[in-house]
Amino acid sequence: MHNANGFLPPPTRVIGAQDALPPARRPPESDGSSSEEEEQEVDGQPYPTPTGPFKKRLEELPDATHSSRRPPHFRPGFEVPLSAHTGAVAVAGNCVCTASHHIRVYDLDTLDSPIYVFDVKDAGLPSPLKDHRVTALAFRPSRDIEDEGRFLWCGTKDGHLFEFDAWSGVFRGARQGVHLGALTHILRYGQSMVTICDQGKALISSALEDGSEFGMTSTSIRSLRLSEKQGFVKIFGNHLWTANGPGNNNAGAATALRGPSLRIYDLTPGNPTPKTLIPSDAVGQVTSGAVIPSRPEYVYIGHEGGCVTIWMRGGERSLEVTPQSDVPVHVGTVKIGTSDVLALEGVRTRLWAGFRNGMILAYDVEPIPWRVTNTWKAHEDCPVLKIDVDPLSIDKCARLTVFSTGRNERVRFWDGLLGVDYVETELLRREARYSLFYDLKILICSWNIDASRPDMLTCNGESVSFLPEVLRSVGDGADAPDIIVFGFQEVIDLESRKLTAKTVLLTSGKKKKEGTLADKVSSQYRLWLDQLSLSIRTAMPLDCPYSVVHFENMVGLLTCVFVKRSERHRIKNSAITTMKRGLGGRYGNKGAIAARFTIDDSSLCFINSKRRPHRILEDKSVFPAIALEEDGFAFVGGGDGSMILDHETCFLSGDLNYRIDQRRENVIASIKAGELDYLLQHDQLSKERKNNPAFRLRSFREAPITFPPTYKYDRRSDEFDTSEKRRVPAWCDRILYRCRDPQRVQYLHYRRYEANISDHRPISGGFHITTRLVQPELRDTEKLIVEQEWRILEQELLREAHRFYLREMRL
Repeated sequence: MHNANGFLPPPTRVIGAQDALPPARRPPESDGSSSEEEEQEVDGQPYPTPTGPFKKRLEELPDATHSSRRPPHFRPGFEVPLSAHTGAVAVAGNCVCTASHHIRVYDLDTLDSPIYVFDVKDAGLPSPLKDHRVTALAFRPSRDIEDEGRFLWCGTKDGHLFEFDAWSGVFRGARQGVHLGALTHILRYGQSMVTICDQGKALISSALEDGSEFGMTSTSIRSLRLSEKQGFVKIFGNHLWTANGPGNNNAGAATALRGPSLRIYDLTPGNPTPKTLIPSDAVGQVTSGAVIPSRPEYVYIGHEGGCVTIWMRGGERSLEVTPQSDVPVHVGTVKIGTSDVLALEGVRTRLWAGFRNGMILAYDVEPIPWRVTNTWKAHEDCPVLKIDVDPLSIDKCARLTVFSTGRNERVRFWDGLLGVDYVETELLRREARYSLFYDLKILICSWNIDASRPDMLTCNGESVSFLPEVLRSVGDGADAPDIIVFGFQEVIDLESRKLTAKTVLLTSGKKKKEGTLADKVSSQYRLWLDQLSLSIRTAMPLDCPYSVVHFENMVGLLTCVFVKRSERHRIKNSAITTMKRGLGGRYGNKGAIAARFTIDDSSLCFINSKRRPHRILEDKSVFPAIALEEDGFAFVGGGDGSMILDHETCFLSGDLNYRIDQRRENVIASIKAGELDYLLQHDQLSKERKNNPAFRLRSFREAPITFPPTYKYDRRSDEFDTSEKRRVPAWCDRILYRCRDPQRVQYLHYRRYEANISDHRPISGGFHITTRLVQPELRDTEKLIVEQEWRILEQELLREAHRFYLREMRL
């Protein structure tokens, strides 16, 4: 039987006499707590709600809240230019070769100019010339270990192969037309070389058994047939892993719908049959791959779309150089970003990944979800095309060199041991030896005022006493707070299109003078600023005046920061900004206001948020960057103060919109019975922080909640929402905090107030924090001690890395 719309009726539930009742079928609440109002956003743009296999991965994006943003330079400006972003590069110790129509040889000790510039026309290749541009480079093995990193194999666009002595600049021989098309890859395989062209032909060249020197002519050659236009090629152990470029799925049409495939070739003689692997998850085309030295049994494959698939190498887990028949097994997929993974490399215990925005991120893959330990801008805003390790740098230069190439036509060099991180981390652990510490009191008040006016506070006793009670909540007189922060939400009626449009149009792009509000902005913001200033003057002693350090508004949000004038001289680097999150970052009905400053050598950030603030914490360039030499000690993780999480201490407050996962009747009954602990078990924010390792607010803390839910009430009443919507009470209004050293923030109180002119109750938090003042001379002395300790540890790490590359690459 069909209903009036022509559809079959929904199935009925049959419940036996002794069966437990199933969960009630309830439509999702439309009060803003569901994803209906929470747009998924990536880099300020809407991101579609994930479905299928991507849903879990998106929720498990690696945690970047404690990552270091300090680039792991050997020294600043350590780079070599490419003639074009398509140019080839090879690195061995201090010798760097780049090639296109010319081969340029650089010494990393100088880098001022090339040692040699060699014109490919002089290589003795056949005439008339077609296009002898070099498209692939690699150093070949040498029988004499002293000559490792000397002889360079160069492949051209028209299929020729020649050898070049990078130390003397001498051409040493050629194989003309050895390939049918452009050489796309030249790879070292133990004491052999593998050359591959875009027509799918691979040649494995090995040294002769008579003991003669490995060269262009004195080699034995085996051929291997691959499919055409390989987009990804890399050797792991004895196997060549390949995948075709976009639109060339090498597994055929039958598997095209399931995603990309990998084809693996055994490079040992007598094993010509390849193995085909297809990921069990839907992922994008293969772009890159790596093995992490600390986890050699796994291969990590990068894909378009931001995924990494993980494969167990089976029989090669022991790294023995013997033929194996075991087929690698797909053991997992991790979503590490929202853009394509263009480059991967395993470096000691980390997986390094390069992205389209020029960033390189290093991941600790042991925890679940993965953890981002380092993130830095490697190639401005240009894609990172390649990341590679130079194993020869261990013996030749006593360092582990990692180099990356970008579309900005630069090769840049990084410390694979991340020594600068070790030194800075160890210095922070010892900061008591070179710092002076001071105490501060901070008071934070958050309230969604539901478009109420300040004069409405005179309606009853609880509302009249609200502001004086807040201001004296952490003490008065000499004990008065040093910093007072008010963060209000819905200062204007967001349902009023005229008022919100006026706020958006008249404040957009307006630069406010310090101490004034834009004249044409809604008077509601000015009224509240005046009321707060008056309340502070009234509540605090005459000998304890305050100054307004920050104020800002954004479509309903208002932030005001007051500081004791006696502490004003210690404050530097003040900045305040708005972050819009409504309609894909174009509208401020959702979002946050963030204010920051440094006091002595500690940095503080205050975020006033409307709706859930997950993504704003990792936004780039929120604040103006601070030069290291100007105030480098104030920020954490190598940051320059441009991101929220660069700051040593962060306070997050606002209407965060987290709800209680219970029926309305049950919640109200538990409130009346005083069963707050029971309700907190079902509070969404508490559950996420406890149970979700990937939760972006997991690094934030919250004082114990001892007060009833603050939302939603009938105005001027103690009754929870009696409107038609009958919303479930919840702790929507919260104050969270995060500090590099958790012991330096102690809460004094966390409470609510009974001012009832809004549908929310206001809350406040009092905090005692410790700031530091660095004594540079003492710090420099301690740094010398730490650097000496690092040099000892560095040698052990280099020996460990050397053992891995001897086994894996048979150097």
